[in-house]
Amino acid sequence: MNKKYGISSGILMIVFLLTSLLIGCNSGGTKPTKEDAKMEPPKDTKTVYEDIKQAEKIFNALPSPLESAMLIKSAGARFDEALLNPVGNVNTYVTSKSMALNLGIYTCDLSFASLYEQTQLIIDYMNSAKKMADGLGILKAIDQSTIDKLEENINNSEVIMEIVSETFMNSNSYLEDNGQPAVAAMVLVGGWFEGLYISTQLVDMNDFNGNKLVGRIIDQKLSIGILLNLLESSKGNPAVDELMVQVNKLKIVFDKITITTSKVRPVYDKATNTTMLKSDVKTDMTPAVFKELATTVAEIRNTFIK
Repeated sequence: MNKKYGISSGILMIVFLLTSLLIGCNSGGTKPTKEDAKMEPPKDTKTVYEDIKQAEKIFNALPSPLESAMLIKSAGARFDEALLNPVGNVNTYVTSKSMALNLGIYTCDLSFASLYEQTQLIIDYMNSAKKMADGLGILKAIDQSTIDKLEENINNSEVIMEIVSETFMNSNSYLEDNGQPAVAAMVLVGGWFEGLYISTQLVDMNDFNGNKLVGRIIDQKLSIGILLNLLESSKGNPAVDELMVQVNKLKIVFDKITITTSKVRPVYDKATNTTMLKSDVKTDMTPAVFKELATTVAEIRNTFIK
């Protein structure tokens, strides 16, 4: 997948927006907890820049939940609100870890609601994401004027995308401040797991072979290593260390899947009179391994939303 950092379209750009803000925040928020106290101290500009470049790698490698949602919809899957994290849970998240994970989760859920034009849910999940951002002390992440503008243009997808893009661009200055890459990583973990959870739950096991969703899920084998590398940069933080154990548990299942790629070969297209370089990708994902994967993803994700 080729995704230019800061340009990718759609509601899920807000994941990048909020992550960027998380990397840059250094004031405000709720009263510090023991967990907060163990977050890394302010860093110099060079170190922050390196953290941002590392985060950029995961932005480019991980599929956005919006793209996953689009594939689900194109595959004919119906929208199922029961798969989303209920907005009623929002007040139960009071630690930095739970707020960061569910900021990513609620943002992912927002993308599915948006793609399926669930008007009230779009507003509800935007407000839930705002509450998580406020709890983390992220200044100007989603202010009330953004919510108001969203409500006024709730049926205009182009305006919604503009709102997200504009907010994202306004967040660039935050990237120059001292940051908290551990919190940023947790936001990404939450969003990634939620997209994977919804995808695995919507796979029709009666239509397993050649299923587009299954193919998309298999691709995550290539993403999980990058996710672990991002967490590795904040190793030593108790919350991050716990997440690494959980992500490694999922990696063990992914490691049961083999992905082989054939040699690149030229293929001539008569219709366009062009020659393209192509290769074939084959995997050995079995229904049994898939079920194990889906179960593991659900178990881990459910610990995030409790």
